Amino acid sequence: MTTPPPEPTPAAPRPRLRRARRAQFNIWDALLSILSAGVLMATLFTFWTPANLFSDQLFNEVISAWDDSASQAYPTATPLPAPRIGIVAGHMGNDSGSVCADNLQEADVNRVIAALVQQKLTDAGYQVDLLNEFDERLQGYQALALVSIHNDSCTYVNDDATGFKVAAASASAYPEKAIRLQNCLVDRYSTITGMRYHANTVTNDMTYYHAFEEIHTQTTAAIIETGFLYLDREILTTNPNLVAEGVAAGILCYIRNESAPAQQP
Repeated sequence: MTTPPPEPTPAAPRPRLRRARRAQFNIWDALLSILSAGVLMATLFTFWTPANLFSDQLFNEVISAWDDSASQAYPTATPLPAPRIGIVAGHMGNDSGSVCADNLQEADVNRVIAALVQQKLTDAGYQVDLLNEFDERLQGYQALALVSIHNDSCTYVNDDATGFKVAAASASAYPEKAIRLQNCLVDRYSTITGMRYHANTVTNDMTYYHAFEEIHTQTTAAIIETGFLYLDREILTTNPNLVAEGVAAGILCYIRNESAPAQQP
């Protein structure tokens, strides 16, 4: 069998040569360039004589102008005031609140916790007002948030009378914000203190707390009862710093727009 001859290899295509474009000389463009250069040189020699054009005078004048500009005093911006938060120490300045058999008073417990919350929020960079129960400043009070701190009964009810409660302001112009503040307080307080949320025992006195009707409607507010003075007395009186940390963390959760799970009604 005869083997067919190999097919010839096709020749590589020859590169196409581009025709060089002939540069076109325009006499009018040349004359215009020369004329412009002449005007520029005449202007320079009009403003600066040879004595200073080629000396340090021009350089020194430029440096002097730069220094004068850099040394100009500009007004300092006025710093904005720190965002405001209100903390009500329940019963402070009005009455004792619940009183235990050994004369431990709710108002004193509330005041200690509220003062610690104030300090923690101040350390976080906020302007914090510590308010009495019926403080005159509550009328039209405007702030990022207001939280009133109370505690529950100092008498034995039953073994379930332990834990904390939170109620959102009923008169808020933005109820969804008040609910979010409530959610933040419940989540952070329970996490930090380990205490149980006692949702089913929130009273009308909490839901329709008097301060909710007094403050500005755009101030987000809530009330928290941080525990029962009978069964929760130990943590409330011996570790108020932990209690205050839970309250402060809940407020910061709201202000900083942190996430918090919604609470079941």
